Amino acid sequence: MSISSQEANSRGLAALRAGDAASAAQLFAQATAADPGAGSLHRNLAHAYRLLGDDAAERAALEGALGCDQRDLGALIRLAQLHERREERRDALTRWSAVVQLGAQIAEPAPELRALLDHGRAYCAAQTATIAEAVEAALSPAVSGFDATARRRAGAFLDHALGRRAIYRNECAGLHYPFLPADEFFDAGHFPWFAQLRTEAPAIRAELEALLADPGEALRPYVRMDKGTPETRWDPLNHNLAWGACFLWEYGAPNQPVLDRCPRTAAVLAALPGARIPGRAPSAFFSLLKPRTRIPPHTGVTNTRAIVHLPLIVPPECGFRVGGETRSWVEGEAFAFDDTIEHEAWNDSDELRAVLIFDVWNPHLTSDEQSVIADYCALADRVTE
Repeated sequence: MSISSQEANSRGLAALRAGDAASAAQLFAQATAADPGAGSLHRNLAHAYRLLGDDAAERAALEGALGCDQRDLGALIRLAQLHERREERRDALTRWSAVVQLGAQIAEPAPELRALLDHGRAYCAAQTATIAEAVEAALSPAVSGFDATARRRAGAFLDHALGRRAIYRNECAGLHYPFLPADEFFDAGHFPWFAQLRTEAPAIRAELEALLADPGEALRPYVRMDKGTPETRWDPLNHNLAWGACFLWEYGAPNQPVLDRCPRTAAVLAALPGARIPGRAPSAFFSLLKPRTRIPPHTGVTNTRAIVHLPLIVPPECGFRVGGETRSWVEGEAFAFDDTIEHEAWNDSDELRAVLIFDVWNPHLTSDEQSVIADYCALADRVTE
């Protein structure tokens, strides 16, 4: 005569209390057969098999519980413990990682669960460190021989796979051009004219220093929010020369007084293959960051451009992060990045930091694509005049 799943489960629990794991397993098996969609019954069955030392049956029962609910935290923990006990490190890492991810969603875990989560995090950290050691020993010699682009990308891949860094995505407040690589820093090989910038950097710096000796109205706060703007992370820099700017070009319009005072810089900018979009591009300015000033993490407007930094005055303790990569500015050494990927800058020194910043086309765009973008902007602006 068959019995209900509830009755079989009750008898199984009684058998466990009596120390009869074998009878408990038989009863729990009857319960799960009668109600295969109840994850708790599969967990009870797994517990009985664990007491019997039957690892294969315990695993099958726990997988049955996960078949009812892949987010069954109790089943995941027990399965992680089983794999760890059997030294099945790959499976244990997978299951403990899932436990940690689910556990992070619990605001106030009970002390027992907190201890299990701490163990899971420690296990994952130890296994990841072991993997990292083996990976670095085996792959670092090969990766070090890659060209600059492949070396950066392979390094980011390995760091992400090992859980050592996040991968950031484009966040465009304006135009987003699809399918462009979301690379944090563009390979310098896209910009052969960086060598000319290096040569011109001392003359550009000299013009900046002369300008700063008597800036007049040329120097203004970079952040200038309208009155009535709600509080934001930009408030400390709002209308504050802690981050100042001297514009040579702004949204496609020349700032002639500054260009006239910086003729060498103006000539260098005029020779570059930059975007020319009335009302939008180019923009070029001297960015001045006072001592002990930080620019908070933020993203830009469009991924159709690359932002170029030519460092001119760089004291120690300055830094710049784009996505998961942090670089130090080196005077005269230009680099380009995608500003639609989260970035931030800081000057922790006691001296002024100065960088020439300007935009050019994203190097992954073809000339035809550049034309489409420029034509679109022109038409959109004309229609909305």
